[in-house]
Amino acid sequence: MMFKILTVAALVGSVQGFAVMPASSARSATALDMSVGLYYSTSTGNTETVAGYIAEVAGLSAEDIGDASDAEVTGHDAIIVGSPTWHTGADEQRSGTSWDDWLYDTLPNLDMDGKKVAIFGVGDQQGYGDNFCDAAGELYDLFTAKGCKVYGLTSQDGYDHLESKAVKDGKFCGLMCDEDNQYDLSEERAKTWIAQLKEEGFM
Repeated sequence: MMFKILTVAALVGSVQGFAVMPASSARSATALDMSVGLYYSTSTGNTETVAGYIAEVAGLSAEDIGDASDAEVTGHDAIIVGSPTWHTGADEQRSGTSWDDWLYDTLPNLDMDGKKVAIFGVGDQQGYGDNFCDAAGELYDLFTAKGCKVYGLTSQDGYDHLESKAVKDGKFCGLMCDEDNQYDLSEERAKTWIAQLKEEGFM
């Protein structure tokens, strides 16, 4: 009789040891297992600064797209990409950085269908209010043309620009920062944006 009691107790303990994890824990584990890349290129250093804010909040390492291998980019489940706007008013190659060659020479040859993409741009609302963060719009157009799904669209509220090719259906196609006129807002904007991406299931 004592043997039966001990056996039942052992079985109960085993069942408790294999308790089902709540759904939220399972989702967190999946998010932690995702591979996310962070790529940028810069002319003056402002885009690198914003990439640094994003990297710190998201726990990622930022890399210049000109130094990234094709296998690295395609190997990620999701990628965050960011660019300044240098060639204002241009129809293409608007960044004046490594992105200009990569977007037109490398991206067309990569299999990116279904890839999750989040975009950030850096511009000057006062000096170039008619072309604020236009290069971010170029990133959006070319990545979506390759079958990527863009996450993290944001409101235009709080900005002081006239026009922008980064606006899609009334919203910015990602996080837009102005290190010339609103540098004090960039870090907090990055934190808010990363939180939004997590809520959207991007990462």
